[in-house]
Amino acid sequence: MRGARHERSVEEAIAHGGAIVAGDRVLVACSGGPDSVALTAALHALAERLSLTLAIGFVDHGVRASALQDECVVLELAARLNVPLDVMTPAIAARDEQVLRDARYAALADAAVRRRCNVVATAHHAEDQSETVLLALLRGSGPTGLAGMHSRRALATNVDLARPLMAVSSERLRDYCHARCLPYAVDPTNADVTVRRNAVRTALEQLRPVFPGLDQAVARAAELLTAEQDATPRAQLRHSVRERLAADDTLRDIDFTHIEAAVRALEEGRSGTFHMKPGIALSIEGGSIRGIKRL
Repeated sequence: MRGARHERSVEEAIAHGGAIVAGDRVLVACSGGPDSVALTAALHALAERLSLTLAIGFVDHGVRASALQDECVVLELAARLNVPLDVMTPAIAARDEQVLRDARYAALADAAVRRRCNVVATAHHAEDQSETVLLALLRGSGPTGLAGMHSRRALATNVDLARPLMAVSSERLRDYCHARCLPYAVDPTNADVTVRRNAVRTALEQLRPVFPGLDQAVARAAELLTAEQDATPRAQLRHSVRERLAADDTLRDIDFTHIEAAVRALEEGRSGTFHMKPGIALSIEGGSIRGIKRL
C-alpha cells in the first residue's frame, strides 16, 4: 500500500499543481535519473485523464562517461511507455554550468517545436527549489532571485517551461520509481561538492533532520515573493489581512497558516470567525473583514 500511496500522491500533485494543464502537448526532459523518470511515468499515467500528448527529450552534452548508461535507461523507458524519444547532442563552447544549462534548454525548446509541443516539462522538485533559493541568497540576489523557480514560465516562442513537481520531495519520486519497478540511473557527479549546488545540497541534508519543514518553508517563502512581485489578487488579500492585524501591536506576528485560512475565506466570499492566536480572532462576513474579536 505504501507504494500505491506514493504513486497517487505524485500523480495528484501534478494533476492539481497547475504547471501542467489539460490538453498540453508535453516534451518531458528526461535525464534517466529517478526524478525525471518518475515525472515521465506519472505524466504518462495522467495522459488520458488530462488529454496530454507526450514525447521525451534526452540531452547528452558529451561531458560524462556515464551518459551512455543514462541514455539506455531513457531508451528503455520510452520503449516501455511507447512514447516517442528525441536524443540531442548540442554543441557547447565550454563546460561551465550556465553554458550547459542554456544549451540544454535551447535543445529542448527546438525539440518541442519540432514535435509541436507547447510545454517542456522538467523534474525540478522541492529540494531543488530550496537549493535555488539558498544559492540566490548566497549570491546576494534581490527579490527576483529569492523567489526561486516558477512552476511555469515562457521558454521560447509558443513554448513554456513547466516544473510540475515543485511540491514533491525527491524521496517520494524515488519511491514512485520503486513502486512501479522503473529503471533509473544515478549521476556520480552529484557527489562532487566542488560544484556549488552539490555543496548546498549536502549542507541542506544536514539541516533537514533539525528543521523537518525546511523545504516547505522555503517553497512558501518563494511563492509569497512571486505573488508579491506579480501583485496577484491573493497577495493583495494577504496585505489587507496583515494591515488590519497590524493596527493591534499584539497581532503583528501571526502564523502563516492562520493568515492563509482568512485569505481563502475572503477569496471564496465566506463568513466565519478565524482564530489568529489564543483569545483573538478575525471576523469575516461575506468575503469582507468585519473586525477583530477578543474571545
